[in-house]
Amino acid sequence: MKVLFIVTAYPRHEGDVITPWMGETIRRLIATGTAVEVLAPSYKGSRTSMIGGVKVHRFRYAPSQLETLTHDMPAMERIRRSPACAALLPGYVAAGIKAAAGVAAHGNFDIVHAFWPIPHGLFGIAARQSSSAALVSTFFSAELMWKGATRRAMAPVVRKVVNASDAVTVISSYTGERLRQYVPDAATITIPFGAAAANETQAGFGDSRQPRSAGDPFELLFVGRLVERKGVDILIQAAARLRDDPRLTVRVVGTGPEMSSLERAASSTGLGDRFVLEGMVSAEALAGHFARCDALVLPAVITAAGDTEGLGVVLLEAMGYGKPVIASAAGGIVDIVSDGDTGILVPPGDPDALAGAIRRAMDDPAEMRRLASRGTAHAAEAFGWNTIVTRLGAVYESAVAARRGS
Repeated sequence: MKVLFIVTAYPRHEGDVITPWMGETIRRLIATGTAVEVLAPSYKGSRTSMIGGVKVHRFRYAPSQLETLTHDMPAMERIRRSPACAALLPGYVAAGIKAAAGVAAHGNFDIVHAFWPIPHGLFGIAARQSSSAALVSTFFSAELMWKGATRRAMAPVVRKVVNASDAVTVISSYTGERLRQYVPDAATITIPFGAAAANETQAGFGDSRQPRSAGDPFELLFVGRLVERKGVDILIQAAARLRDDPRLTVRVVGTGPEMSSLERAASSTGLGDRFVLEGMVSAEALAGHFARCDALVLPAVITAAGDTEGLGVVLLEAMGYGKPVIASAAGGIVDIVSDGDTGILVPPGDPDALAGAIRRAMDDPAEMRRLASRGTAHAAEAFGWNTIVTRLGAVYESAVAARRGS
């Protein structure tokens, strides 16, 4: 089988670390005998080349100095920061559609797989129409969060992509629910892309400490971009409620637009240097934090705009290190964490409930070890690479059959 991936960003050169999960997905597909090529936008004039043994077709959409809509950051974030970048979108869409049709017409692909189908589903439709390839579209949630007039304008595009696809996948049950708000009869298959890359423990970073006792120090770790939907402000409020418990240290790793406001809020928790905003760290340092923490927390909220976690991949990363997790019952998190079985769930936006869950984790280390063991097993079984690649192969087979039937 031969597949064309249509993506927003792909490594620009050997050693480029963006979208590592995409590269690993392709590597594992190739290992099964599937041939894969990639269609991605140009970055500052880059052209078609071989990256890691994979042919990457690049489409040009603007003068080279302006081709920065993708890769450095998500396109929508780029536009939010620099609204003038929205002027690049018509050229991006037109060039992508033309390139997809041309590559597919001559590539003898069985499958065209469009990731982030707004707008790449339109590229996929063009590729399907110019070839005999089947179209698979994968939604991640962020492209389904519009409100008001924008939502009304985009809804027909979502329906068009779904109706033209031979198979539709989503990264979580939550994403499937969001999609069915646009297309009520949409049949979806859940494949948690990006998840498996996070749930395999890094070698060499085992925790050599003795099992924790209830009276021992307790380090709670948060890892993620500092944006509203992550709920770090709720974590700060919960930590403030536990300021008199000397066992607790909270470490926040990551940066983002909320950094300054969170620094100010953290200074009022009363924890002093026991609430640490670490900022960005190296991959090696991050692995060390995962290995040494006593639990990971993801206090996600649902923002006023309806944004929340599409899946919560960092939870799987913690499970891969054998750590218990505490999280909000929001978005796709509930696909990963079952309360009292694979972790602890609390209502989103509730600092009292979160404080109670943290205290429970400190007070009952034996229970946390049980949850960590169950979580690690669940992550490996439900989100491991074998599961993802097997499901993806089945989707490709069914899509090809549907295309031939039509």
